[in-house]
Amino acid sequence: MQRNHLEKIVVSIGVGKLRQNQQFEEKMLPAIVEELGLITGQKAATRSAKKSIATFKLRQGDIVGLVATLRGQRMEDFLKRMVNAALPRVRDFRGIDLKNFDQHGNLTVGFREHTVFPEINAETSKVNFGLEVTLVANTKNKEEGISFFRSLGLPIKSN
Repeated sequence: MQRNHLEKIVVSIGVGKLRQNQQFEEKMLPAIVEELGLITGQKAATRSAKKSIATFKLRQGDIVGLVATLRGQRMEDFLKRMVNAALPRVRDFRGIDLKNFDQHGNLTVGFREHTVFPEINAETSKVNFGLEVTLVANTKNKEEGISFFRSLGLPIKSN
């Protein structure tokens, strides 16, 4: 008799390709952290490499990503902004594909540009990056997750 609910929203960014720029640590990383903070409403945590990989020119401890986990009121506010403002601004958007659900009913949506969020001004943005949003619900399977997210108002494609 447990009701389905949204547990958390995880917003993550991989900065692997951006690391190759000369001024990454000094200029690009602070701009990315600031803009992700505007989007999520909280400061993002950095994720560093666990191992060195010579092929990718990666050293242990280098920053490879940023993540922000939203819960409670911030989570609800972000979901409303994502559904009502960001998704309609995505170019050629025709709905969320069913392939974006995992076997537990969690939904992952990727954005190629962070400028679709209304908090970001595209003219003044110094760095262009994509981000991934994972909506974690307490659903048991994929079908249950699809019906739950449809009830929240997400535009999900139907087959």
